[in-house]
Amino acid sequence: MLKFYYGLGTCSLASHIALEDAGLDYTAEPVDMKANQQNSPEYLAINPKGRVPALVTDRGILTETPAILAFIAQSAPKAGLAPLNDPFAFAEVQAFNSYVCSSMHIAHAHRMRGRRWATEESSFEDMRRKVPENVRAGFDLVENKLLHGPWVMGETYTICDPYLFTVAGWAKSDSVDIADFPKVAEHYRRMKERPSVQKVLTLYRA
Repeated sequence: MLKFYYGLGTCSLASHIALEDAGLDYTAEPVDMKANQQNSPEYLAINPKGRVPALVTDRGILTETPAILAFIAQSAPKAGLAPLNDPFAFAEVQAFNSYVCSSMHIAHAHRMRGRRWATEESSFEDMRRKVPENVRAGFDLVENKLLHGPWVMGETYTICDPYLFTVAGWAKSDSVDIADFPKVAEHYRRMKERPSVQKVLTLYRA
């Protein structure tokens, strides 16, 4: 059985939703980020990066959201969460999730995790001022170039959709109104209607 480690308010939400979508047998273990449990010796033995998510499998432990999402899709091919028999289409899925991970998530993180990149308080303030602009630029690209609709990749729901849903849920805290991006806003609404999303969100509202 898979064991999934997650934290409230984090990107682990995307993989958590995908696990439900896939119908895989798993257990979920919360990591108390406010209590700094992610840096405890016990959790660092699971994920030396001190972050969530982490997925314990019978072959070892996986970290990083794009990797976990791809593993989930490939572990449950009948769920149809990625175009596994089409190398180019699957690469497009990976490209979208890589962009969310390397650009949109990082833009968001500059609001409260500036110490990862700088040491001066003035630098932190400068980063925070830049967050709305950078986050908005990410959603603008998704709205106009990457979100094909009604789902990210078009007519078929994939592992891209819970990831976009997750970062869209952070937009308000980054002073960005997703209502300014009609396709993204409609996607967010459709995601919230899915039973898998509703089930997982009950845990993330704890």
